Amino acid sequence: MTRIWAEQALLPEGWAQDVRVTIGPDGRIAEVAAHRPAQGHRVGLLLPAPANAHSHAFQRAMAGLTESRGPDAADSFWSWRRLMYAFLDRLDPDQVQAIAALVQMEMLEAGYATNVEFHYLHHAPGGRPYDDLGEMAGRIAAAAAQSGIGLTLLPVQYRFGGCDGRPLGPGQDRFGTTPRQFADLIDRSRAALAALPGDAHLGVAPHSLRAVAPDDLERAPALVPDGPVHMHVAEQLAEVDEVQAALGARPVEWLLDNTAVDDRWCLIHCTRMQPYETEGLARTGAVAGLCPITESSLGDGIFDGVRWMGAGGRIAVGSDSNIRIALSEELRTLDYSQRLRDNSRAALATPAHSTGRRLFQAACQGGAQAAGRDSGRIAPGAWADLAVLDTGHIDLAGQRGDRALDTWIFAGDDRMVTDVWAAGRHLVQQGRHIARDSIAPAYARAVSNLREDA
Repeated sequence: MTRIWAEQALLPEGWAQDVRVTIGPDGRIAEVAAHRPAQGHRVGLLLPAPANAHSHAFQRAMAGLTESRGPDAADSFWSWRRLMYAFLDRLDPDQVQAIAALVQMEMLEAGYATNVEFHYLHHAPGGRPYDDLGEMAGRIAAAAAQSGIGLTLLPVQYRFGGCDGRPLGPGQDRFGTTPRQFADLIDRSRAALAALPGDAHLGVAPHSLRAVAPDDLERAPALVPDGPVHMHVAEQLAEVDEVQAALGARPVEWLLDNTAVDDRWCLIHCTRMQPYETEGLARTGAVAGLCPITESSLGDGIFDGVRWMGAGGRIAVGSDSNIRIALSEELRTLDYSQRLRDNSRAALATPAHSTGRRLFQAACQGGAQAAGRDSGRIAPGAWADLAVLDTGHIDLAGQRGDRALDTWIFAGDDRMVTDVWAAGRHLVQQGRHIARDSIAPAYARAVSNLREDA
């Protein structure tokens, strides 16, 4: 049994003082008790550690390489995507594993306990399947064995190059699977996860309405009936226009009319929705998987968070392209986008909870749902996914409750995170991942040639 004692902790019912948390040998929280004498590992401020709800790990190696304007004066998401396809066409399995391990390590150091990996890099360059169709999925799992992070693996189905069913183009050919291949990939991914601790989980991800057929939206989720279902939707105006022309409705509108979207689903981005789509999707119980740093980088637009949360919508946050892995910054960027659009301040605060409190708890709860993981709260029975903030930090000193959360999110950064546990595994200690000295050099070796050729 592991015991943690916190001066203050954010529990489901609110802030509590002198909290003792006992972690069982199974990695779950066995007991939570407030107003207890100090005993065990002593910390300042204890929080549930959320899931990182959307990640493409390999894109971490592109950080800083795509900020020059290309030959097209209208540089955009679509020109960035062409660069991304050219980059990934050189990645081999060893490089993918090394990159994923670094990404997961940085997620943990930022305060996340879980990596929800939207995994679509399946084949060798040119689209040739590996002898083991699950080779790349196995490499993501192997990275999780190195980093210790909780993993929800989402094998991605990607069949077409657009809504008209055209073949996959150059760069996309490493993603494609037929329905039969995809079912095999799910089985191989399930086998890869079996080597990890019991908190690892499998879901499924039909990539987008552009990349799968309508009947895939019934067939794919049935392959993992107990797992989450993730899909990109309404990220770019050109995507909305293409779907509307092909299917006769906007993407979210079409999903609501033709698919049984419910609380298994996590829809990624949702930055191009009309008010009626926002409110209708919120009512389904699905999670909006938001990636504010990446959405800002790629010009995706601004998610209507005020309307969504006002309608009872659930959110999670993720680092997507992984050009910057920073939990506090994702939450800050999300709120600042609302302020800029609406000329307001503290746009997502409520009379009961500050902005930071509302956003953080929503991300913990929605992230757990999106990951299909029993976490996101400090309560008996939940996985012991926990993070600690350094109350000795000059900006956090003397701060308590909501004000401490606001200070971290709006005035600080993730250097305030000192410790993180994932399912009871104490992986970040004194602000540093326990395997950093092996993971970071392996990443540097793996990407050295990639960056030289970029």
